[in-house]
Amino acid sequence: MVFLQTALPYVQIGLSILLIVAIVLQRTGASLGGAFGADNFSSGFHTRRGLEKTLFHATIVLGILFALSALINLVIS
Repeated sequence: MVFLQTALPYVQIGLSILLIVAIVLQRTGASLGGAFGADNFSSGFHTRRGLEKTLFHATIVLGILFALSALINLVIS
């Protein structure tokens, strides 16, 4: 249990960095007008394929792992 308490903050830092990188990599297809509220619906609806689909699923998995590690940290503290 002591090992988990000492290692969990480092695991959370690693997961948070990976999650940030995965989210930032997904924003490469968005245009500048969409960030400021312009009508940019045509680029938002498309089928994910290949690496984009893998990155999307990896982002979901990283988010779930980060949330679980935060929950475990609350329980053991």
